[in-house]
Amino acid sequence: MKVLLIKDVKSLGKAGEVKEVKDGYGKNFLIGKGFAKHATQEILAQHKADEIQNAKDLADEISTLKAISEKLDKTEIIITKKLGQNGHLFGSITKDEVAHALLEQHKIEIDKKHITDKVAIKTVGEHDLDLKLGHGVHATLHVDVVGE
Repeated sequence: MKVLLIKDVKSLGKAGEVKEVKDGYGKNFLIGKGFAKHATQEILAQHKADEIQNAKDLADEISTLKAISEKLDKTEIIITKKLGQNGHLFGSITKDEVAHALLEQHKIEIDKKHITDKVAIKTVGEHDLDLKLGHGVHATLHVDVVGE
């Protein structure tokens, strides 16, 4: 019996593979537990169509992320923060403040989890932040911190 694996099965194969198994194992365990479907022509054709659609969606998403990355590379945001007596910032600039300022000033919405810099911004001046947008796409955002 041929089955199309829906989920990874230890010692058999990964999701999306077509495997030849014994009838009882295929019907009672794999299909019964939802790990596989019987590999008919219709199921295989649907699976192939789904794979093509997923690849197309992934390509569209990557092209969108690259466009956002190019836009962010040319973007500068200005964050105004209160200064202490010695001229240093009170606290530091958070990822949430950067994401909020980007949305307010340039109408670009990013998740604060995409900002990957480990070093907190604690000084007035110009800083470059690395943004990891996903699927290997990176961008650099220029942040200008001004004291008030």
